[in-house]
Amino acid sequence: MSDLDLFARHKAVLPDWLALYYADPLEITHGEGRHVWDAAGKKYLDFFGGILTTMTAHALPEVTKAVSEQAGRIVHTSTLYLDRPMVELAERVAQLSGIPDARVFFTTSGTEANDTALLLATTYRQSNQILAMRNSYHGRSFSAVGITGNKGWSPTSLSPLQTLYVHGGVRTRGPYAHLDDAEFIAACVADLEDLLGHVRAPAALIAEPIQGVGGFTAPPDGLYAAFREVLQERGILWIADEVQTGWGRTGDHFWGWQAHGASGPPDMLTFAKGIGNGMSIGGVVARADVMNCLDSNSISTFGGSPVTMAAGNANLTYLLEHDLQGNARRVGGMLIERLRAVAAQHPGVREIRGRGLMIGVELVKPGTDEADPDAAAAVLEAAREEGLLIGKGGGHNTSVLRVAPPLSLTVAEAEEGAAILERALRSAA
Repeated sequence: MSDLDLFARHKAVLPDWLALYYADPLEITHGEGRHVWDAAGKKYLDFFGGILTTMTAHALPEVTKAVSEQAGRIVHTSTLYLDRPMVELAERVAQLSGIPDARVFFTTSGTEANDTALLLATTYRQSNQILAMRNSYHGRSFSAVGITGNKGWSPTSLSPLQTLYVHGGVRTRGPYAHLDDAEFIAACVADLEDLLGHVRAPAALIAEPIQGVGGFTAPPDGLYAAFREVLQERGILWIADEVQTGWGRTGDHFWGWQAHGASGPPDMLTFAKGIGNGMSIGGVVARADVMNCLDSNSISTFGGSPVTMAAGNANLTYLLEHDLQGNARRVGGMLIERLRAVAAQHPGVREIRGRGLMIGVELVKPGTDEADPDAAAAVLEAAREEGLLIGKGGGHNTSVLRVAPPLSLTVAEAEEGAAILERALRSAA
């Protein structure tokens, strides 16, 4: 069956709003390492990892073996029973989080993790007000879209929460873009303090250290530490949304919040995507008093599943033993510099940004500061034709190419991907 036949069947039974890449959508049938293959047998270098989710490698033997062995014992029990793989992974995540006296609750996705964090924060603080960053994205549940600061991914203004949006998530656009880093931070902090002077105390600030769907934008290092001081004075919690930035992807740090770590760890940390390497794992880490603030029973039918926990444990072990954070720093740094050299030859590239293997290429109409989503779509298509899969995003009409390969990317593969992207940019121009 061709991709076009499958696309017709897809459209007949699935929602119109379910986003698909490419004019002729692609079916991926199998993968190995940093490569995947389509139904026609064409091989692609994967620089997006199923939205930053294939973190270590496709078909990683250590993970597939752990999944197979656990599935051969038992696939499902639920949190109503003791679950050894879940306890083992929770112990490791709690220790790695940096949060003192941490407790871990597992979910099946980043959306559900953020939803849980919002429940905990609003219950703990007895407030339904949430601070969120402009240009942010936190998932597709009713509460998560209600705090998402990117209108392209927030289909309704209805919400159980009252959301107040804060400056600072985008360094090179907006009213403070012209300031230097120290002035930028000072202006954002002053704006936050002014905002808090006009409202009842919110429950929490939720923030991605690097905004994912927003186009891999980030504030200067230290902004969230400065915010943290303001929040702590008022008892407001800080939730670090590490769904895309966690597990060493940024290279410099294991968690994105650590770039802002002068004030200590967040009160809560949410995670998902890469830890399962494709298996459905999400979760929340929180201080014990915050996690235990709920006064009613709860369970998770699928969160903490023995099979997904086995995958998470095996994947985390591989990540740590092979220093993939260090690889992300070394290979990612080289890839960023290579792409900056490419961008210097293309007037339609406004900025190359990011850290580690989380890189954004922002496109604009040449000679202007106006986003160019048509160019981004054209580059996406041209890269696919040459055998490279990348993503796109951005808060200004989806004009940012997102580059986020598995963390085991080699130097040779980085060079190959950069060369394809260079040709794709030239072709689209």
